Amino acid sequence: MIWKIGYDFYNFAAILEVNKAVMKMVFATGNSGKLREASEILGKGFELVTPAQMGIDEDIPETGTTLRANSQQKADYIWDHSHVDCFADDTGLEVDALGGAPGVHTARYAGEEKSFDKNMDKLLEELSRKEMEASMMRAMGIAPKKNLRKARFKSVVTLIIKGQRYFFNGILEGRIARSKAGKGGFGYDPVFIPDDYPTVTLAEISEEQKNSISHRGKALRAMADFLRGSAGLASA
Repeated sequence: MIWKIGYDFYNFAAILEVNKAVMKMVFATGNSGKLREASEILGKGFELVTPAQMGIDEDIPETGTTLRANSQQKADYIWDHSHVDCFADDTGLEVDALGGAPGVHTARYAGEEKSFDKNMDKLLEELSRKEMEASMMRAMGIAPKKNLRKARFKSVVTLIIKGQRYFFNGILEGRIARSKAGKGGFGYDPVFIPDDYPTVTLAEISEEQKNSISHRGKALRAMADFLRGSAGLASA
């Protein structure tokens, strides 16, 4: 799905002045895992550089109350400081039993240090408590909520081309495992079991498999298709 601001399809090709073979953009991230994932998904038609490579070394603010707001804030920051075509994403893990948490606090769920090991430990502990509460409710003859471990990843990508914003999103449905498993991926991957691979976590599948189903992958492919279709970029 795409949201757009100031979008004029017929004039977009004129607005977007890029090399038809390779488009260079700043990806607003310092996460090497995200950068590698995005490069693999977008393919050879795109060259990605980091804010640090553009001389932007400070932490980019993330003070929004929604994924879209944070994604836009990061992209706006890069554009305001470089005036180079860029994009940013914000991703959140939503767990039904926790009322949609961690949500926008996904990276800092267990504190400002952004330790994903601690984030996962906190998540597993909270879901264990929810299951204990559900057991007590059943013992009292009260029907608890079902599918306590149901969860999803959501990503919103903000693209800025010549000062104009375009938005893309992606969702990956799944559930939270009872313990960590796997050595691949990053973030919450060791505790997230996708519906597409219901017997393993994201950290137990290959990067190719993950990229084909991931929330960020869906949003980035939508962005890439949009750019290729509007600007005549070569297919990857």
